[in-house]
Amino acid sequence: MASEVVVGEQYRAISPAEFFYKYREIAGFSNPARALYQTIRELVENALDATDAHNILPDIKIVIRRADEVNPYYKIVVEDNGIGIPPHIVPEAFGRVLFSSKYVLRQTRGMFGLGAKVAILYGQITTGRPVEIVTSQPGLKRIYYFKLRIDINKNQPVILEKGSYRKNREWHGTIVSVTVEGDWSKAKSRIKEYIMRTAVVTPYANIVFISPEDEIIYYKRTINKLPRPPREVKPHPYGIDLEVLKRLISSGKYTTIYDLLTKSFQSIGDVTARTLLERAGIDPSHEPAKLREDKLLELTNVMKQYEKYRPPTSLALSPLGEEVIIAGLKRIYQPEFVEAITRRPAAYEGHPFIVEVGIAYGGRTPISTDRYPTLLRYANKIPLLYDEGSDVTTRIVKEEINWDNYLVKLPAPIVVLVHLCSTKIPFKGVGKESIADVDVIHKEIKLAILEVARRLRNYLSKKMKEEERRKKLISIIKYIPDITNSLAVILRGDSIPREKIVEKLVEIISLKLEVPKNEVYDMLKKVEIGV
Repeated sequence: MASEVVVGEQYRAISPAEFFYKYREIAGFSNPARALYQTIRELVENALDATDAHNILPDIKIVIRRADEVNPYYKIVVEDNGIGIPPHIVPEAFGRVLFSSKYVLRQTRGMFGLGAKVAILYGQITTGRPVEIVTSQPGLKRIYYFKLRIDINKNQPVILEKGSYRKNREWHGTIVSVTVEGDWSKAKSRIKEYIMRTAVVTPYANIVFISPEDEIIYYKRTINKLPRPPREVKPHPYGIDLEVLKRLISSGKYTTIYDLLTKSFQSIGDVTARTLLERAGIDPSHEPAKLREDKLLELTNVMKQYEKYRPPTSLALSPLGEEVIIAGLKRIYQPEFVEAITRRPAAYEGHPFIVEVGIAYGGRTPISTDRYPTLLRYANKIPLLYDEGSDVTTRIVKEEINWDNYLVKLPAPIVVLVHLCSTKIPFKGVGKESIADVDVIHKEIKLAILEVARRLRNYLSKKMKEEERRKKLISIIKYIPDITNSLAVILRGDSIPREKIVEKLVEIISLKLEVPKNEVYDMLKKVEIGV
């Protein structure tokens, strides 16, 4: 019997750059319109992280220019006044996929430092043009310039040009220029919406946007208060897995497993470490590198099942804060009512998170186009514009809250802003545009919305009572001329001036309706009674 032979099978590894070159749709670069939007988004988020995360009030400039008379190429330039990038890091930061300063346990706008590199790759393969970077750090006397490409096969930067020159002014920050194939006509509305929604949650930033048609949109800073910057923290044991434990051991920093537990994790002190090791049957003095994998797995399971840890610290998070949310909603909508709430920190799977909600009503707030409020969704300060229907926040706002109970008669001029910040956002897909329905997050979002909605109901209730009182006041005031004339006839013998009669009537109305006298007099003028 002839043996079966399989021929033609070839195996090889590919680099991260080649993977995202082939599957750029995963990162949001699925077509020219979406790619133009995604490039703006990635560069703006990096610019904001380079500023507010370092306690610098952001000045962000975004420019889109047509870069070719024949082909639909657009040059995107984003400038910030942030911390800058060390010149020796620039090639790797922009030319190596999955190389970033964001691989630490703290909140950042981006998760992997991936998006900007995919934008550069997309520009490289659609237009053939390299990325250009200008940067300088505070205190440095020189400005550095780079022009580079990404070697897709090797996942390495290829430096085409580099240089430096002395500063003629005190400037620090980064300017990134990327040329991509795009569709401005289809991306226009999304890009403007993204920048507007970014301006809502960054009232502390000056943002200038210049479109290909030379339209200038300027959002001026209205508040000088920055959200507190996030701090890097140790992992919480509830988020542990076998590979995390192995990685900590491979660092070689710890001579005993006891030291590893007490020095590598938050919420593990002397007593907790000894309890965990006792349950796992491991000697505290055992050298970590010599533990068998089955013992490491047992320790991992014990750590995940232990129930007496302190909750994860929220120091890794950077919530906007109620003052910033209110200032941002006022900046864009000038509402008649605005309120916000920042919930206390909670946690899921060892990851801390904070939910924040703001509501704006009236003023220039847009009237909702359907039976639900206009919803602004954010994750780690990033506006989420796509996949709204599959987001947990959308489900809560549209399906679980009866807005009639809060005196909101939809459609109405109302905006609901929901912000989730966490060291790990549970996105539903790789596009990172909708948040998954995790029970504890669902609960916190709903409680926050209900709390602010109750405040809106109190305001609207008072407003309705004021309107009823005003109508009653107008209806009564209409009769003052007849009453005044009748009393003047009756009291003619007493020679009481008409002005005194009016004054007495105003005093009576003021007392009965609990209205200030000056308001009654003002109403008299407005209804033009002529008394």
